[in-house]
Amino acid sequence: MKTILTVIGKDQTGIIAGVSQKLYELNINILDVSQTIMDEYFTMIMLLDLSKISVSFDEVKNALINTGEQLKVKVNLQREEIFDAMHRL
Repeated sequence: MKTILTVIGKDQTGIIAGVSQKLYELNINILDVSQTIMDEYFTMIMLLDLSKISVSFDEVKNALINTGEQLKVKVNLQREEIFDAMHRL
């Protein structure tokens, strides 16, 4: 299953490292990533492969939200098909 992860918050060191470490711990592969800093804000979008996870999607989502809270950023995780449906013209 592919998912879209977004991360937004005030720029600080360690955001990419913290999110990537949690993905590694959950056995999630990063397929693509785009990140930028807009003024003082860090933004990142990742396409992830969850095919090798050993926990439920909701457990993954909660773990990543908790990681975001620790890093003081907003994390959102959506299944690719839902993301595509929401952004279809």
